[in-house]
Amino acid sequence: MTEAAPPLRRDAERNRQLLLRTAYDLMASQGLNVSYEDIARAAGTGMGTIYRRFPQRQDLLDALFSEHIDTVIGLAEQASRYDDPWAGLTWFIERQLEIEAQSRGLGELLRSRNQATALVQHAHERMTPLVAGLVDRAVRAGQLPDGATPADFAAVHVMVGSVMDASRAHAPRLWRRALRIALAGVRHADLSGDQPDEAVIDHLYNDQT
Repeated sequence: MTEAAPPLRRDAERNRQLLLRTAYDLMASQGLNVSYEDIARAAGTGMGTIYRRFPQRQDLLDALFSEHIDTVIGLAEQASRYDDPWAGLTWFIERQLEIEAQSRGLGELLRSRNQATALVQHAHERMTPLVAGLVDRAVRAGQLPDGATPADFAAVHVMVGSVMDASRAHAPRLWRRALRIALAGVRHADLSGDQPDEAVIDHLYNDQT
């Protein structure tokens, strides 16, 4: 059996929490490309401190966003319990985007699998069947056209997220209008043509920069 890692000294744990708060605040406003140098400078610590606590960038991202990702998955599970399938689906999408609006870094993480850690990849694996179930319920209830797929809503997520990022500084609520437009389009579109396969979802996210 492996032994549990010893608890951090009080000052070491204080530095860890300081680094996490600082990194989250910087990434919430600037995105995931914030450097370790910027984080250490803003936190008033040395570079050695941040590398001791988070040797790999994935370690930092997992520590910062694991709770938020679990929250998004919980929202999808809650949406599946709505009596009205369309109301549940749209509630989930809006709640997820509201969380992303509060943190540019989280939005970039969820919309770009190129930067995804194993944690986020696992989250997508958990999320995909939940969203598929929400879409299927709405189709069966006659609230979405036949042929609507989870890939259509991945496209909505990417498109509205792009509007969110582009307008964050000067029109932070514009994404809500874009979401209404996108959802109305999906609900009333002719989707009788070739349906995208599940690989399209990966391409939609992987092609994000």
